[in-house]
Amino acid sequence: MKKFIGALFFISISLSLLNLGCKDSVTADQIDSVVIPSSNVSYSQYIQPVLNLKCISCHGAGQVDGGINLTTWAGTTADPNVVFPGYPNNSSLVWAIQGKPNVSAMPPLDSPYKPLTTNQVNGVITWIKEGAKNN
Repeated sequence: MKKFIGALFFISISLSLLNLGCKDSVTADQIDSVVIPSSNVSYSQYIQPVLNLKCISCHGAGQVDGGINLTTWAGTTADPNVVFPGYPNNSSLVWAIQGKPNVSAMPPLDSPYKPLTTNQVNGVITWIKEGAKNN
C-alpha cells in the first residue's frame, strides 16, 4: 500500500510540473533573444526550441510538409539529406534556412512565420558540424 501511495504521489507531482512547464511556453521573440554558443551546441537546449516555434507548424504534429518531421531529434535526423551529421554544407535543412538558390526557403517568404535569426542559423550549422547529436 505504501508503494502505491508513493507512486501516486510521484505521478501527481510529475503531472503538476509538466503543467507548469506548459503555462510558461516561450514565444518567438523570446527564442530570438537566446544566444546560441559557437561550440558545444545542445540540441535540447538550443535547436529543438527553435524548431518547435518556427518549424513544426508545417513540419510536425499532424502536418509533415515535404515528408520532413522536425518534432523530435529522431525525426529531424531521420533523412541524411535533411541533416547530414558532420556536414552542414550537405544538409538541405541548412540550405533551406539560409535561403540558398534553387531551394525552397524556410520558412517560405510569404509565410507569417519569422525566419531564423543569423544566430539560430549559425547554431544549426554548428550543431550539425558537431555531429547533430541528441544532447
